[in-house]
Amino acid sequence: MTGQLIVVMAQVNFLVGDIPGNTERIIRLSQEAVACYGADVVVFPELAVTSYPPEDLLLRPALQGRVDLAMTAIMQARIPAALIVGHPQREHGLLLNAVSVIIDGQCAARYYKQHLPNYQVFDEQRYFAAGSEPCFVTIKGLKLAFTICEDLWNTTPIEQVSAAGADLLININASPFSKHKLEQRIDLLRQRSQQTSAPIVYVNLVGGQDELVFDGFSLVSDAEGNVSVAGPGFSEALIPLTFDIEPGKPAVPQLPVTHLLPSVEQRCYNAMVMGLRDYVSKNGFKAVLLGLSGGIDSALTLAVAVDALGADRVSAVMMPFTYTSEMSMSLAKEQAERLAVNFTVVSIKDSFDAFMTALSDELSGLPAGLAEQNIQARCRGVLLMAISNKKGALVLTTGNKSEVAVGYCTLYGDMAGGFGVLKDASKMFVYALARYRNSCALEEGEQLVIPQQVIDRPPTAELAPGQRDDDNLPPYERLDQILEHYVEQDLSADDIVARGFERSEVLRVIRLVDLNEYKRRQSAPGVRLTERGFGRDRRYPITQGWKA
Repeated sequence: MTGQLIVVMAQVNFLVGDIPGNTERIIRLSQEAVACYGADVVVFPELAVTSYPPEDLLLRPALQGRVDLAMTAIMQARIPAALIVGHPQREHGLLLNAVSVIIDGQCAARYYKQHLPNYQVFDEQRYFAAGSEPCFVTIKGLKLAFTICEDLWNTTPIEQVSAAGADLLININASPFSKHKLEQRIDLLRQRSQQTSAPIVYVNLVGGQDELVFDGFSLVSDAEGNVSVAGPGFSEALIPLTFDIEPGKPAVPQLPVTHLLPSVEQRCYNAMVMGLRDYVSKNGFKAVLLGLSGGIDSALTLAVAVDALGADRVSAVMMPFTYTSEMSMSLAKEQAERLAVNFTVVSIKDSFDAFMTALSDELSGLPAGLAEQNIQARCRGVLLMAISNKKGALVLTTGNKSEVAVGYCTLYGDMAGGFGVLKDASKMFVYALARYRNSCALEEGEQLVIPQQVIDRPPTAELAPGQRDDDNLPPYERLDQILEHYVEQDLSADDIVARGFERSEVLRVIRLVDLNEYKRRQSAPGVRLTERGFGRDRRYPITQGWKA
C-alpha cells in the first residue's frame, strides 16, 4: 500500500430554491469535512446548489446568474480538497444537469448527466438537455469517474467508465424514497461495480420536499461488488470513507460494517416523520392540528406528528356528533393524554343543526342520506380550518390511500387540510405501521402510543347509526389488493380477475377509482411511500371516456 484517499460523503438536507443558503452549507460542510476527517474529496448530492427537484424554478431567467454566483463563492472559498458539487448549468443555450469538480479554487472538470428520467415522479426532459461524454479526474494517482443518479441505471455511462479503466466511480444522487428502493440500489451497485471492476461511491440526498422524501442511505461498494450502507437513513451526515491506494489497481475501500436493513415498516414510518417535519419547518408553520376521531387513521397520524414535531407543537380536536360512540370519545382522549398533546372537544351538533335549518327549504321532501353525512364531515372541516387560521397551525388530513383511491372521503370535509401523512399508505398498511410504532414503545419500556382497542375495533366513519366501512366497501384485505394491482401495477380488470377476484367487485372498485380523480386532484399533498402514489406519480384526466 502506498497511500490512502479520504472521501467524505455529504448526505445533506438542502432547501429547494435557497441557493445562497445551500451554498453556505456546501462551503461550511466542506470545511468541516477537511478539519474533522482530513478529506481529500468531498461529495455532495445531485443538484446540491438548487436542491432537488427545483421543477419550474429551472425555467426562471434569473436562475443561471444565481448559480454562477454560488459556484464562484464555492471556488473562492478555496477548500483544500476536491469538491464534487451538483448544479444546473446553461451552456450554448441548453440547460444541463451538471456536476463540477472544484480543485484549488478552479473548476477542474465538469460532467453532464446523460440519462434524464421521465417516468414516475421524474420529468427531467422537461428541463434538461442530455450530455454524452464521460468525465475523469486524477487525484492522488487514482482515475476518478463521475455519473449522476439515473446514469448508473443505464449501460452507456457504465461502459464509458469501464472502457477507460477508472479506479473509482463517484455517483451523485437525488433518489426519492419508496418502500423497496434501498434493496434495488444495493443490487444495482453490486452489478455496476462488478461490471466496471471499480468501487463506487453513491451519495444520496436526504430530506422531505413536498410529497417526496429523500432517504439518504448513501452506499459504497468495492470492485468485487460487496456493498455497504455507509450513510444513515433519514438524517444528515458527513460520512468519511478511506480508500487504500496501490499502483495499478482500483482503490480499495475500507468498507464500514453494514447492519441489518431496517424493515419496510420502519422505513415508511421514518419517511412519514421526516416528510411531515420538513414540510412543516421548511414552510414556516409553527404547529399542526388534526381531528382525532378514536379511529386508526387519525391515531397513526397523531403518533407521526408527535414524533416529527414534539407534543408541544401538536393539537388534537375531537368533534363528536349524535353518532359518535362513547368508545371513540374515550379512545381519542386516552391517546391524546398518552402523547401529552393539547386536546379539546368541540361538538358539531349546533353547527350541523344550523346548516340543516338553513337548507330546510332546499332539502324539504328529500330522504336523508349521503348529503347529511357529508355535512357532518364539512362541519368538522370548517372548525379545523377556523382554528388553523386563528392559531397558525397546519391542518393534517387523516385519510389513507385506500379511502382516497375510491373516494371514501368528503371534499371540504375530512379532505380539508394542508398535508396528508397517510396519503400513500393503504388501510392494511396503516394497521401494520400502527403495530410497528407500538412495538417501538414496548421496546423502550413505554406504554402503547396507540391504544390497542383502536387497532382492534372495526373501522367506521360514524356518520350514520351503526355504520361500518365494509357496509360501503369491500373488506380492506381485498380492496387493498385490487387497488395495488390497478393503481400501482396498472393491471387491467381482466388481469386482476385472473388473480382470483370477483369480476363485479373488481369493476366496481375500478369505477370508483376512475370516478374520483376529481377529488384526488383537490387533495392535500402527502408523503410518497410506494412507487405509484397519487400526485406526481399518477396523472390521469378527470374528464375521460376510458372504460375498464
